[in-house]
Amino acid sequence: MAGKRRKKTKLLSETGRGNRQVSKGQRDAQLTQSQLPTEILEVIFSKLSLRDNIRASAVCREWLAIAVSVRMANKPPWLMFFPKYGNLYEFYDLSQRKTYWLELPELDGSRVCCAKDGWLLLYKPRTQSIFFCCPYTREFINLPKLELMYQIITFSAAPTSPSCILFTIKHVSPTIVEVSTCRPGKTEWTTVNCQNRLPFVSSIWNKLVYCQGLFYCLSLTGWLGVYDPEKSTWAVHSVPPPKCLENFSVKNWWKGKFMAEHNGDIFVIYTCAATNPVIYKLDQTNKVWVKMRTLGGMALFANFLSSHARTDLLGTMTNNVYFSKVRFYGKRCVSYSLNNGRYYPRKQHYDWGEQDPYESVWIEPPEDLSTFL
Repeated sequence: MAGKRRKKTKLLSETGRGNRQVSKGQRDAQLTQSQLPTEILEVIFSKLSLRDNIRASAVCREWLAIAVSVRMANKPPWLMFFPKYGNLYEFYDLSQRKTYWLELPELDGSRVCCAKDGWLLLYKPRTQSIFFCCPYTREFINLPKLELMYQIITFSAAPTSPSCILFTIKHVSPTIVEVSTCRPGKTEWTTVNCQNRLPFVSSIWNKLVYCQGLFYCLSLTGWLGVYDPEKSTWAVHSVPPPKCLENFSVKNWWKGKFMAEHNGDIFVIYTCAATNPVIYKLDQTNKVWVKMRTLGGMALFANFLSSHARTDLLGTMTNNVYFSKVRFYGKRCVSYSLNNGRYYPRKQHYDWGEQDPYESVWIEPPEDLSTFL
């Protein structure tokens, strides 16, 4: 009799443990079902401030991985504004619609030329000094002096990279252009004169990008020049110019055009105050400009000095062109949506005639916001 009781008690104990195991499994299943998909969590975390992102990452390992990935990837460039007076520089984070400020007295009297990889290239007209500056770390790299009037200048990569090379081009005569190049650490610029096949206004180059080892220059009239720094060769390609807007402003036509590069592709944006912008992509195989109906997962950030293209953004920022103009007391950055075929904010089209082209530039955001705190 006692043996039967022990056997019954054992069976009840095993059944109880089994029920507890099932209940725990059910709870795990319910917990898994209640979790949000990774894509939705990425969108939610991308809307958080840096502080809230860090707090959310402490919830669990999954949230930590997602929060860190968004912190690294979902960072569009910031707008840096150069003041007319004083040394207080404004940085605008369009994703958070927040503005930060930095005192940079070292930049007093300088003019920004372009920006890439978190570095600024600047020029001081009074001393003809050219130098790199990382505004977040206050790191400076001086370059040999060179007189720059209004010719364009750019560089291939961060000055800390061994592949960094600077390039500028100047119109000398209807058939001659002067090309100057330099690398960080060198004591002088290398200057060569090159024959220009297409004369007169087509040789006034006002847009530059670096793409797969070559510098591409776009003239006022849309002709495309290419310089190979390794071979020191210059050529004007027989690519028909992109078609301008019908009511393109003659007065500000040199301001309403932008050029960007991304992964071997070159893009040109034409704008006009009363018309939606037109975007072209260079078909290098067939030597033609192709009008873009969509940017897909890409976003363009247009600026007179240097424009950027990004494909690692989340949410609604893709398939848009963002212009370096902020409205409504810093609440909105003027953009154009290819999905909806309109500007945002509504009727806030970009008129380059209203703005000094040297007052702002797109720059990579800082990794650490403590610089501004």
